[in-house]
Amino acid sequence: MAHERAGQVAQEQDLINVDEVLSAYYDITPDVDNVDQQVVFGTSGHRGSSLDGKFNELHIAATTQAIVEYRAEQGTTGPLFIGKDTHALSLPAWKTATEVLVANAVSVMAEKEDEYTPTPAVSRAIIVYNRDHVGQPQADGIVVTPSHNPPRDGGFKYNPPNGGPADTDATSWIADRANELMRDASAIKRVSYDEASAEVTRFDYRTAYCEDLVNVIDMEAIKKAGVRIGADPMGGAAVQYWQYLAEKSGLDLTVVNPEVDPTWRFMTLDTDGKIRMDCSSPNAMASLIQSRDKFDISTGNDADSDRHGIVTPDAGLMNPNHYLAVAIQYLFTHRPGWREQARVGKTLVSSSMIDKVAAEIGRELVEVPVGFKWFVPGLISGEMGFGGEESAGASFLTLDGQTWTTDKDGIILDLLASEILAVTGKTPSQHYAELEAKYGKSYYARIDADADREQKARLKALSPADITATELAGETITAILTEAPGNDAAIGGVKVTTENGWFAARPSGTEDKYKIYAESLKSAEHLAAIQTEAKDVVNAALNA
Repeated sequence: MAHERAGQVAQEQDLINVDEVLSAYYDITPDVDNVDQQVVFGTSGHRGSSLDGKFNELHIAATTQAIVEYRAEQGTTGPLFIGKDTHALSLPAWKTATEVLVANAVSVMAEKEDEYTPTPAVSRAIIVYNRDHVGQPQADGIVVTPSHNPPRDGGFKYNPPNGGPADTDATSWIADRANELMRDASAIKRVSYDEASAEVTRFDYRTAYCEDLVNVIDMEAIKKAGVRIGADPMGGAAVQYWQYLAEKSGLDLTVVNPEVDPTWRFMTLDTDGKIRMDCSSPNAMASLIQSRDKFDISTGNDADSDRHGIVTPDAGLMNPNHYLAVAIQYLFTHRPGWREQARVGKTLVSSSMIDKVAAEIGRELVEVPVGFKWFVPGLISGEMGFGGEESAGASFLTLDGQTWTTDKDGIILDLLASEILAVTGKTPSQHYAELEAKYGKSYYARIDADADREQKARLKALSPADITATELAGETITAILTEAPGNDAAIGGVKVTTENGWFAARPSGTEDKYKIYAESLKSAEHLAAIQTEAKDVVNAALNA
């Protein structure tokens, strides 16, 4: 049930006390014997709030030292690219990390203190550096961001030399070592920030990334068509990038809201009443949706710009699954520089409309577990033209079929919407309406259900034999999956399918909940039945 003020501009009582959050970062020492206050890497790094003892100076110093040791063990001796977003905790964590990196004689490439760097810009910098230094020491990176999380949170993630999110082997090693270092901090090397700052190489991420966009997006087509673009950075790291493009690219582009404020007081509240920079949420995007008639294409990004939100005058905010299907259809028919065998990548909780599009364009579909890291090998090799997640994260190859980023890139997905309109004369939402007319309507949603730590652990370890149900919402169950069909990797939960619907259940990495993704190809009522029965099916397995 939506909060009573969902979609309304935040009020004073919704805002964080920035000084309190910053003070807690330095003043609170986490309890290393409390599992909730240890370093834990989810699908996108370690996240938490300083106020809860989950994101504090000791966490970041220990995690950075662990990264230093991990990269040394892996033979990664090139520079490390580090970037930060606009969350209040990002700057202090960025400084802490810099102090540890420099003390360990790591060559640090970083923006200035008053600059912000989107996740895709860090990934692109790593990709370009390593491409230009083949046979030489390779670079890796750190992004200081909790993504779309509320203003009170901080986040910290590691990107190895492939430029994408670190895999489970890497994050498990780093987290385990970080927790050891938190118990005995004597092994953490560190210098003062003034000393560290003098050793940092200031790297211009913004110019390099923005000028490179012509290699992945048909910018000329957008200019010639005169597409009117409204870009809302949502107070995040893309703000300076959209400003650069507005001034220098020749696009008819307006930065809808250039304000940066660590309280995010200008945001409309998300569905649960929290401030959350989720560009796939109609409530968080309410302001941009209300002004959609001012532009041909309006776009949003989350705080680190790895997610996209597409708003059109005819449909408002597009469901991320709908846009992914359209993007795939367009790209694979408008990129002659891509190899004919380039495959389509999707997470197994994404819409089955993508399956239909992949079949239509004659491309192999690779279905992987949740987490963008699973797309990295394919994007690096060029064997995968596109990788996309149901949560509005995706990336794709350059015009000539080379690697662009191996992390999610909300900026190029935003610009692609304008390219689609410029080249085809139709908005992405109009294209999706044509897909629905051809294949039928899809009803898709994600809901949450309560689960404690023990139940989440059981859910993560389920096998197909644990599911005893034979029917779901009036249809015979046709498959029960605990491994992704695209790469046989464990999905950390279960997916159950029928002829006209499916659900998947996965534990939340940060809350006492599990997530139920579901889709019906029949009706909204059928979707509701799937969701209701999904809880019964999962609970029966967890309580057996």
